[in-house]
Amino acid sequence: MTRRLNKPIHELLAFSWLARLKMLTLAALMISALALNSCGGVIVGGAATGGVAAVQERSIGDAVDDLTIRAQLNQLFFEDNIDLLASVSFSVIEGRVLLKGSVKKQAHRVHALELTWKASGVREVINEIQVTNQGGIVNYARDTWISTQLKAEILFNKNIFAINYNVETINGVVYVVGIAQSQAELDMVIEHARRIKNVKQVVSHVLKKDDPRRTPGP
Repeated sequence: MTRRLNKPIHELLAFSWLARLKMLTLAALMISALALNSCGGVIVGGAATGGVAAVQERSIGDAVDDLTIRAQLNQLFFEDNIDLLASVSFSVIEGRVLLKGSVKKQAHRVHALELTWKASGVREVINEIQVTNQGGIVNYARDTWISTQLKAEILFNKNIFAINYNVETINGVVYVVGIAQSQAELDMVIEHARRIKNVKQVVSHVLKKDDPRRTPGP
C-alpha cells in the first residue's frame, strides 16, 4: 500500500535540505570546539587586511563556552522539535544568545525562548524570532546573499575587526551581534548593511568592548 504524504513534496524537500544544513553546522561547531580547546593564548583570526590583524575580543574560555552553548541548543531543539530547529538559528557571544528565524505561531516563538534558557551558561536571551508566513527557498536564498555581501564588506574593510561580528538575515531583516571596538566601527558595519539591496531593516545587538555588561573571561 502506498503511504500518503501529509506535506507537499516541495515542503518535504525544503525541510530535508534545511535540516541537513543544521546538522552540518552542528558538526562544524564540535570540530571548532575541539580545535579551540587545543589552542593557547589569544585567538587571532581572519585575514590581516590592510596590515591589521583582527584579534577576537572574546577570551579562549568564552569562545569555547559559546560553542558549548550552541551545541547544547542544537541538541535541545533537535530532541524537542526538529521542525523548530529547522526554523531557528542561534548566535552566542559571551553567553548572550540571539535567537533568529521565522515561525508561524507565537507559541513556537515562546517555546524557543523556553528551550534556550535550559542550556547551561546562558546569561541573556534576545528573542528576534519573527512570527510570519514568509519564508521558503526563494527568501532563504535572497537572505543568504545579503548576509554574504555584508560579511565580505566588513571583512575587507581595514577599519573593522570582522571576526568580532556575527551576521544573519531573516526575511530581509539583517541582525548583527558581536563586540565593537568603538561606536565608529559599529556605525560602519550598520552603514554597509543599509546599502545592500533588498535590506528592509538592520537590527544591532552589538556591545562595545568596554560595555559593563560584558563579563571578562579567563
